[in-house]
Amino acid sequence: MKQKSSFLRINYLVTPVLLSLVSVQAHALPSAPGIVHHPIHYKPNTPHLLPSGLSPTQLSTAYGFQAISAQGEGQVIAIVDAFDDPRIESDLAVFNRQFGLPSCTTSNGCFKKIYAANKKPPKNAGWCGEIALDVEWAHAMAPKAKIILVEAASDSTADLYTAVKVAVDKGATVVSMSWGGSEFEDQRSYDTIFNNSKVTFLASSGDNGDGVQYPAASPYVLAVGGTTLTVDSVGNYQGETAWSGSGGGVSAIEAWPESQMSLPIPQSNNMRGVPDVAYNADPETGFSVYNSVPGLQGAGWQVVGGTSAGAPQWAAIVAVANSSWGKNAGAEFSSLLYLAANSETGNYNNFFNDITSGINGDCSYYCNAQVGYDYVTGLGSPIVGYLIPGLVNQIPQEPSTNLHG
Repeated sequence: MKQKSSFLRINYLVTPVLLSLVSVQAHALPSAPGIVHHPIHYKPNTPHLLPSGLSPTQLSTAYGFQAISAQGEGQVIAIVDAFDDPRIESDLAVFNRQFGLPSCTTSNGCFKKIYAANKKPPKNAGWCGEIALDVEWAHAMAPKAKIILVEAASDSTADLYTAVKVAVDKGATVVSMSWGGSEFEDQRSYDTIFNNSKVTFLASSGDNGDGVQYPAASPYVLAVGGTTLTVDSVGNYQGETAWSGSGGGVSAIEAWPESQMSLPIPQSNNMRGVPDVAYNADPETGFSVYNSVPGLQGAGWQVVGGTSAGAPQWAAIVAVANSSWGKNAGAEFSSLLYLAANSETGNYNNFFNDITSGINGDCSYYCNAQVGYDYVTGLGSPIVGYLIPGLVNQIPQEPSTNLHG
């Protein structure tokens, strides 16, 4: 459950491992193997005629979105997924009417669908559910941000990373990736895609419990793990535990980012820890999603969970933060979170719900939620109303090449 405790800055003697990165502009990337998985889970036996999962109002109350006046103005959130959802715009309209959210359509300039390969991909019912979750909830939590859905030609890693680059080319300031695959030997070459001073990238940490996947493992990607959130009927926060499916652990490939080097729970053997943060993911406490494309779960209203729910909603947090500050944090957003958590002012528990109980596997220390940072829920889930103003204090006041307006 959430625990209030001081988050002390502890310095360790470590030898930084430098990443040897290759410019994507100068060199062709090696082939990334296999296909990716979208970590989405459905609560079984739910009615399809009316929503029965959590609502945007409940989440806004639980995590404190309602305390921030900015709603993503001037930001462009790219949802990168595979295959085509032919009904996403009309499904988004149903979702918005149900919950009293602003209209988001192609005609009013809020929504745009882009085919990454310049032709319409085939429909895939499984990915339609993922697309509906990502688009609807990114819009719900940052209703004034523009949403571009970039559909990859397939669920191959090559096609999805092509779609990520298309998203950046089309003006995304935040990119949500609710998918991932196993780490691979040449993945650090792909890190350069995400090292962008104007764009923040987010990825789900996975839904198979203990274990690290890519792109969540990239040091330039904000990795989102999963929790089980308890709220009352109006959304007041009641507590949170680690979700057993939350992906996490220590990367076998990526070096320890500087931002993580002063964590009270390192033990990472100088390698990247995953995830960075967490969000509700348990399908038993899942989100209301409207998807009219028939699939194994039927069609209509569904209750959906998985760490794929956290990536688009943390993307909304980034969009809200950027619009609040008037700056795009880009790849530095993750570093700002760690700076805030390690602040000498002791405000960690004002910024994050510290998840201190729950496990994601049978690996003892590395699979247990603990006080402060852990390899199941990262720094914890957001307290948005305090976190976003608090991060402003971490932004360098002098002109910087790391933050651009």
